[in-house]
Amino acid sequence: MKQKMVIKLQINDQKGRSKALKIVVGISGVESAALQGADKNEIVVTGDGVDAVVLTTALRKSKSIGYAELVSVGENKKEEEKKQTKNEAVVHPPLIWTSYAPYPPNYQMVYEQDPNCSIM
Repeated sequence: MKQKMVIKLQINDQKGRSKALKIVVGISGVESAALQGADKNEIVVTGDGVDAVVLTTALRKSKSIGYAELVSVGENKKEEEKKQTKNEAVVHPPLIWTSYAPYPPNYQMVYEQDPNCSIM
């Protein structure tokens, strides 16, 4: 199950933001990470099988980040809804396999020869 986690950070400079993103991406199971918020002080992490507590403690241990608070953890509903609508929209016609050739075989026409024919 894919999860979406929002972690609030106390970062003031671009160097700290890039270090936080490197830490987040380095944890196994993380598929994407993005900064959001007015001051770019929140990280949105999506992934499969990611432990939110491990992620938050790894960010707290970093000296350049300082404070990290886990705001929310939930299912990533947007991707699941998109996949369901795409699957419902595509309808494939059934394949029909037949055991006969699509065209009739070529038969040679046999004509009776006229003995009075001058060509033959």
